[in-house]
Amino acid sequence: MSYPLTALISDLHANEPALATALADARQRGAERFVCLGDVIGYGARPRQTLELVMQLCVPGARDPGALDPAGGAALADGLCLLGNHEHALFNTTEDFNPKARQALEWTREELVRGPLNPGLPDYFEFLEALEPTRCDERAQFAHGSPRDPIKEYLLPRDAQVPAKMAANFAKMKREVCFVGHSHVPAVYFQDGRLYRPKDSEGPYDLELGADRRVIVNVGSVGQPRDGDPRLSYVMFDGQCVTFVRLAYDHAAAADAIRAVPALPDFLAERLYAGR
Repeated sequence: MSYPLTALISDLHANEPALATALADARQRGAERFVCLGDVIGYGARPRQTLELVMQLCVPGARDPGALDPAGGAALADGLCLLGNHEHALFNTTEDFNPKARQALEWTREELVRGPLNPGLPDYFEFLEALEPTRCDERAQFAHGSPRDPIKEYLLPRDAQVPAKMAANFAKMKREVCFVGHSHVPAVYFQDGRLYRPKDSEGPYDLELGADRRVIVNVGSVGQPRDGDPRLSYVMFDGQCVTFVRLAYDHAAAADAIRAVPALPDFLAERLYAGR
């Protein structure tokens, strides 16, 4: 089966320096398609710029090839973007957000109302409102949170010790592998109970896919890692194997941009250095 080499990114959280670093690296690795698992916005100071990079990857006809691949490379296949809980909250409620997250999202909403920086792109809210919480291709399922609750459920390494929770999620899978984000902690959960936690850039790692060997892969976070490692995290997938990628990026630029916005808590800048 021919499968496009796919870069899976998640939880960008308006961190433009981190996203730009991840996109450039993925193209150098030969990425033919990008899949964003949601939470493009929230927390960070560059929601419009980050969202527009994702829209160029996901909206047919909206791509500026030079902006994404200045060196010139193979044409990208149309990607996709999912609805994360931060996008969902834009159209619903932030009552289950902590005060800092709520404050950031309220500021983000005001920023997005200003409209696209690139007039050739669709309206931000039209794009976001059309996003789906889960999608499938011929090989994989994609969700922001989990197969069972694509928007809000967290999957964390400790859940590998909760058989009922994991069994319920594997039962909801529509493909042999499901890629998720949301918890910001990279990991691989096997249906037989095994747990694999990458500590660095690692792979390719064979997922051993089969009808009775389902796997859930958390790709980590590009914009706000929370596993104690401040380097951005994303995954490459070739249809059978995954490669975890950890990269340093310009934390100072991302943090300074947050501190320059009075409406954003300084805590959101400080946590980038700690990976928490």
